[in-house]
Amino acid sequence: MSAALFDQKQRNNITLLIIIVLGAFILYSLRGIFGALLATLVMYTIFRPLNIFLIERLKWRKSLVAILIIVSSFFIIIFPFYGLINMIARRVIEMTRNPEKIKRVIDSINEFLGDKLQQPDLIADNLQKGISYAGNLLTSILGGAANLLLDLTVMYFLLYFLFVSYREFEKGLLKYAPFRDENAVRFGIELRNITYSNILGQGLIALIQGTAVSFGYWIFDFADPLFWGVICVILSFIPVVGAPMVFIPACIIKLVGGDTFNAVGMLLWGLLFVSNIDNVLRLVIAKRVGNIHPIITIIGVIIGIPVFGIMGLVFGPLLLSYFLITVKIYETNKLAEVRYRKKIAEE
Repeated sequence: MSAALFDQKQRNNITLLIIIVLGAFILYSLRGIFGALLATLVMYTIFRPLNIFLIERLKWRKSLVAILIIVSSFFIIIFPFYGLINMIARRVIEMTRNPEKIKRVIDSINEFLGDKLQQPDLIADNLQKGISYAGNLLTSILGGAANLLLDLTVMYFLLYFLFVSYREFEKGLLKYAPFRDENAVRFGIELRNITYSNILGQGLIALIQGTAVSFGYWIFDFADPLFWGVICVILSFIPVVGAPMVFIPACIIKLVGGDTFNAVGMLLWGLLFVSNIDNVLRLVIAKRVGNIHPIITIIGVIIGIPVFGIMGLVFGPLLLSYFLITVKIYETNKLAEVRYRKKIAEE
């Protein structure tokens, strides 16, 4: 009988290598629906308490509960999102068909800067850069919206089976997680808190800031208060600088147009009230749920928008936060291993 070509350790190493190669290939193949997979995780985290309550407390059928949650989430989340994208797309098309209005605003600002700051070409010098950046950003956002149908189909297909088999799914996560059981549970709790903080907490902040900006636009006689309130809701997912990106340029345009009272009034409303909504509510959310540092959110948005389109406002910060949580758990495991080895050496 001939000797085996590989010993047991070599066989294990080869098997591990095959698993890694096949896993990398599978991940590469799934890159097109990675946003849908992340959305599935987020939606499962948000609706998990409701799913468990209806099944375990009210004794509803699992399949009925899954369908009910999916249909409800579609009308609560997807319909408003579709209306939002449709509103923005129509307004962008309208602006491209009426370039003279934009040109008049730019000329007014150039004239104002020439008189007050001796910088008559400041806008012209930076306009091309701004248009190029905005064009790339808009392409990323609309590109993400174009893939929305596929992502929704995959997300809801996966969600149905996760809601129906939630116990088996969570047991599988604990079994195959590369952490000890207590760290795996801690990891899950931190993921839940970060998801709640980013989706529900930041969503609430964005909604209140958008409403406040819309109300301020209406009080101080700015054009299209509803539209710009909606834009503020989107941009307010970027902490600190999101809402000012809406009202400060509008105040400058109003000031250049000669309406000093309303321009200053809206600027004070924005800086003293709208901006502080973010500061106050973020502290409340940090105490009750979890906290994502504004720098992490901003970096996450920069990473997320080119990859996920408009959903990068949410997925980017989440993904970065999940990465940092994983690093923290790894450090905990490493310290525990060092302490264990030190204890063995002392004995």
